[in-house]
Amino acid sequence: MPVMRIRGGDLDLVEYDFKTFAPGTELKTIGLEKERFRLQLAKGKVTVRAPGRIHLSVLDMNRFAPDHPGGGGVGFAIQCYCTATVECTKKTTAIEYSRAPLIKNFVEVFKKSVGYSGGFRITVNDLDHKHVGLGSTSTMMIAVATALNHAVGSPLTNNQLRKLIGHNYVEETVDGKIAFGFETGVGPAASTHGGMAVMGDELTLIYHHPFAKGENVYIIIPPTAISSAGTQEFDLLMNKARTLDYRDRELKAYFFLMDLIPALEKEDLTHAGNVLWEIEFRGSKRAEVEHHSFEIYHYMSRLREAGLEFVGMSSVGPSIAVVTKQDRKSLEEILKPLGLSIAIATKVDNTGLEIQEA
Repeated sequence: MPVMRIRGGDLDLVEYDFKTFAPGTELKTIGLEKERFRLQLAKGKVTVRAPGRIHLSVLDMNRFAPDHPGGGGVGFAIQCYCTATVECTKKTTAIEYSRAPLIKNFVEVFKKSVGYSGGFRITVNDLDHKHVGLGSTSTMMIAVATALNHAVGSPLTNNQLRKLIGHNYVEETVDGKIAFGFETGVGPAASTHGGMAVMGDELTLIYHHPFAKGENVYIIIPPTAISSAGTQEFDLLMNKARTLDYRDRELKAYFFLMDLIPALEKEDLTHAGNVLWEIEFRGSKRAEVEHHSFEIYHYMSRLREAGLEFVGMSSVGPSIAVVTKQDRKSLEEILKPLGLSIAIATKVDNTGLEIQEA
């Protein structure tokens, strides 16, 4: 992988050596291996179902990097699911999943952290849509991590699992190796608890609350030739986005604390949507939207003008999330002149992880 340059301002230029490594060779146990856990292995299979997420905004891009999780942010869980099934074995680990290197790496992290010397048999059924802003990687990771943890007697808390994932969050590279990726912790937190999650730095869960109970959620994926993964994502997040967050991070934090959280407490979808619309034009969120051209702003503006209460682009896009009281037919009439269609019709998941033993 290349050495990537990060420029946050005229006097702020550093180089980041985007190193790749083989799964299982760079393990960050965050001190958990020093504890002595009492393990109790499940007799059968453990299946965990985790909801996907919409990541609405990072709080400050300057507070995270590929080997430093954090940055804060906000997002909510949706009723699109990933499932992971885990069974303990005596020694070897077998993985049935197309992205096996990611799981292989975390398995080694988990085993070293809790002191488990056996193996696992792991099967994953992923989200249908990948790398379009719905959190396919983070949802898969929290499902697998929770299933592994439950299979050996749940030695780690939800908080410890989230942080273990965050410090070992990786993506695949073209040569079959892996590299550390960007992780705010919003996805695992929303998937774990359901509803809306607000994160601070260092993967700290500040607040979570049920969101838009009973309302409709529609995911629209506009056509784009711009990548939201790999080196393109790195350039976006660590250059222009950092510069804009230097300017707007205090305002975004104020919006989160003084407007968004009270709107969630009152279950006021319209007010929450107004707050989000302000954030779409601020800091790193503006960089993410403009990464896909100003056409994304055009689409979202037309949706807002049509009276939809809550409209925002998820993560680095291009997926647009709409939360509204309006039904599918009404939204299709709004989308038709724009040449857009509904990719996913769902609702907010306010339950979070579901665990079953068989």
